[in-house]
Amino acid sequence: MNPHAKLITFTSLALGTTITISSNQWAMAWTGLEINTLAVIPMISMSHHPRAMEATVKYFLTQATASATILFASTINAWATGQWDITQLTNPTSCLLLTAAIAMKLGLAPFHMWFPETLQGSSLTTALLLSTLMKFPPISILLLTSNSLNPSLLTLMAIMSTALGGWTGLNQTQVRKILAFSSISHLGWMTAIIVYTPKLTLLTFLLYTLLTTTIFLSLSSSNTTKLSTLLTSWTKTPVLNTTLMLTLLSLAGLPPFTGFLPKWLIIQELTKQEMTPTALIIALLSLLSLFFYLRLTYFSSVTLPPNPTNQMKHWYTSKKISPTIALTTSLSILLLPLSPLILTSP
Repeated sequence: MNPHAKLITFTSLALGTTITISSNQWAMAWTGLEINTLAVIPMISMSHHPRAMEATVKYFLTQATASATILFASTINAWATGQWDITQLTNPTSCLLLTAAIAMKLGLAPFHMWFPETLQGSSLTTALLLSTLMKFPPISILLLTSNSLNPSLLTLMAIMSTALGGWTGLNQTQVRKILAFSSISHLGWMTAIIVYTPKLTLLTFLLYTLLTTTIFLSLSSSNTTKLSTLLTSWTKTPVLNTTLMLTLLSLAGLPPFTGFLPKWLIIQELTKQEMTPTALIIALLSLLSLFFYLRLTYFSSVTLPPNPTNQMKHWYTSKKISPTIALTTSLSILLLPLSPLILTSP
C-alpha cells in the first residue's frame, strides 16, 4: 500500500474509533462506525486476490446493513423519546434492533457467518485489526446501552456464540478461520456478563485483545496461515513457537495463564447473579474451543510431523523477531497474579 494511503487509512481508523467511544449522541457514534468501515475496506482488498475481493464485499454489505439498522433504531428511539442520547435507549423496538445491529457488527451468533470468511480473505495484519480494534467501537456502544438491553436475549446470543464458535471451529485447517471462531466464542463470554458487570466485559475484551495480538504477531513472524505450515514452523523459530504454544493455552483459558482470569471472574459473577445454569453451559461449551486450541498447541510444538508434508523446512530463519512479541507474550502468560487486586477493587 502507498505510504500516503496507509497514513490516511490508519488515521481514519484512529479517528473513527475515537469518535465512537467518546460520543454520547447516536449521530456521532454512527459517523465514527462509518469512518471505521470505510477505512478498513482498502486494507482487506489490498492483495487484489479473488478471495480478498469476496471478503471485501461481504464485509461492506454486512457493515452497511448493521449501520443502517443502528441509524433506524436510533431514529425510532428519538421519535419515541425526543432525544438522541445513547444512554437513554428506552424504546423496546429500538433495543431489539440495536442488539441485532451490534451483534452483526461484532460477529455474534446468529449473525456470525461473514466474520470467518472475511478473516480468511484478509492478510494476518488486517485480520488482527478486524479481530481487535474494529470490535472496540461496537462493544463501547453496548457498554453505554447495557442498562437498557434485554438480558434474556443477550444470554441466548451468548450461549449460541459460545456453542457455534466452538463447534464450527473443530474441523478447520486454516489458522485465521480457527481464530475467527475463537473470537466468536470469546464474544459469547463477554455478552453473557455485559448487563450485570460492564467493567468485567471491558476487562475481558482487553485481555482477549492482548492474547489475540500476541498470536497474530507470532503467526505473522513465521508466515503461518495453515496447520500444515504450522507443523514445520518450529524449525524456523523454535523459541517463538514455544511461546506461541503457551499463549494458545492462555487463550484457551487454562490456569495458571492470563486467559484463565476473565473466564474465572465471569463464572464467579454469573453465579452471584443466580445464573449458575448459564455459567455451567458456557463453561461446558468452552471445552469445544479447548479441543482446537490444544490441536493448535500440538501443531506448534511437535518436533516431527506425524504425516509426510510438502512444506519445506527452513532451519533457523535469519528474520529478526520484534521485541513487541516478547512483551505481549509475557503479559499474555503472567498476568494472573493480578486477580486479587481486581477482585478487591470496588
